[in-house]
Amino acid sequence: FCSGPGGGRRVSEPGRRPPRGAPPIGPVPPPGRRAEAAAMAHSDAFRQKMADAGLHDLFTDGWIGLYEKFCAGDKGFIAESAIEPVTELPELDSLPEGDEALLGKTVVLKLNGGLGTGMGLDKAKSLLEVKNGDTFLDLIAKQIRKLREKHPVRFMLMNSFSTEADTKEFFSKYPEIQEVWDQEVSFMQNMSPKVDAASKEPVDWPSKPGCEWCPPGHGDIYAAMLCSGKLDMLLAEGYEYAFVSNSDNLGATLDLRLLGYLAESGAPMLMEVCVRGEDDKKGGHLARQRGSGILTLRESAQCPKEDEKDFQDITKHKFFNTNNLWFNLRRLREVMADGVLPLPIIVNEKKVDPASKENPGPKVFQLETAMGAAISSLPDSQAICVPFERFAPVKTCNQLFALRSDAYVINEEFKPVLAPGALKPVVEFDDHYKMVPDMEAAIPHGVPSLKLCKKLTVKGKVVFAPNVAIHGEVQILNGSKTGPAPTVTGTIRGSADKLRILRDADDAQPHTAISGAALSATSRAFTMPRTAGSTQGLPVIRQAIP
Repeated sequence: FCSGPGGGRRVSEPGRRPPRGAPPIGPVPPPGRRAEAAAMAHSDAFRQKMADAGLHDLFTDGWIGLYEKFCAGDKGFIAESAIEPVTELPELDSLPEGDEALLGKTVVLKLNGGLGTGMGLDKAKSLLEVKNGDTFLDLIAKQIRKLREKHPVRFMLMNSFSTEADTKEFFSKYPEIQEVWDQEVSFMQNMSPKVDAASKEPVDWPSKPGCEWCPPGHGDIYAAMLCSGKLDMLLAEGYEYAFVSNSDNLGATLDLRLLGYLAESGAPMLMEVCVRGEDDKKGGHLARQRGSGILTLRESAQCPKEDEKDFQDITKHKFFNTNNLWFNLRRLREVMADGVLPLPIIVNEKKVDPASKENPGPKVFQLETAMGAAISSLPDSQAICVPFERFAPVKTCNQLFALRSDAYVINEEFKPVLAPGALKPVVEFDDHYKMVPDMEAAIPHGVPSLKLCKKLTVKGKVVFAPNVAIHGEVQILNGSKTGPAPTVTGTIRGSADKLRILRDADDAQPHTAISGAALSATSRAFTMPRTAGSTQGLPVIRQAIP
């Protein structure tokens, strides 16, 4: 630029760039808009990266739309003032049995894209052993075999780039499924680029390029079915309905009452919901859009901080989504005639390589969508209240520990149910047992008997000996962070007084092992029973009634 006769007015010359730090020419947008415009400029970089990865244009267009909403400040929040509670819904027990002929037009589809990294796994979570040597996928395959004894039900899996290979290899033990893998069973979830939190650019992580990508959330099922051609293929082959659920929810089995209701009502989508309890208050809930009355889903990440009290009020927002969804495939295809379903954005903040303890990398944003959010995009969708037995997911080691115990058995439909006479145990571990390898290190001889357990709380490291039984409500607390983990043996009986077993870290006197001792809820102190052998140097564990 140069100074003209105007006394300092700057004039741009073609081909010359103003020096660094010079004021911009023309109107200056406010700082927020400048940041937004700069972020928007990265859309082309994301589009190119997704094209290079071979992603379908329809999916890319949808994701870029989410990204640009995010850059414009849309965090996907749903304010309390924008919704109304759902007060009542039809219940499953009130529905009549559907026509068995519908099963020949129905697809059972399992979402199988998760690795279970939150439980310390580096493979498909569905390959985790659940019960008696069977994995989630074993039990799902056996459920399908059982159905196929009478009806030609189609089975499908939506896998991710992280789970496809392991899952396909696993199904070699079920050849009738693996033999039609590419033609009928598997289709791939898309993958989304991670967004660098600082620059809003595509994150660059050359040491582990796979960490630059993430699953786009199970809301991707609509784009994945459309872009893969699977939706059109199913319709061409005469399939009209689909039952979709998570692969880690073994309570989600095909129910003729729900299938019949879907077919009779003509609804494009049917959502199974349960009544929220105290343990569910931090999870998402069903609501209605204020004014229109359209059903909508609000996840925890979509709740503004100032509305958290209402969000967690289980007397106000009574129902949560089980992620067991039923679809009328023809109506779903009609709505997607011009592209994928528009879904609200969910923003998750993580590190680029969260599995690495040494170098997790910079902060990133993962832009996701939820499958259940389509209830707002599919007119006339409905919800049905179902019993808790249809919602039995395994998201934590607490749930896995209980499921592996004798409190649960596998019934003739290969579904886990409470054992006859069993209580429904609640297990609460601290972070010492957050990962599966750590939990399994505490039970080298198997899970204790929990059939008569109401609640078990374990804090601090312990090891369970063979043939341990927990009765009633019991807490086992080890406050010491050094030395060997004490061994829990025998039968431990709690009561309404919430029996607590404490390790006294200051008491290092040697104690003689007591095998098989039963603990009463009225005793005030005892030496913790141990396995046979010396307990020299091990601190005593005492019981204290609060």
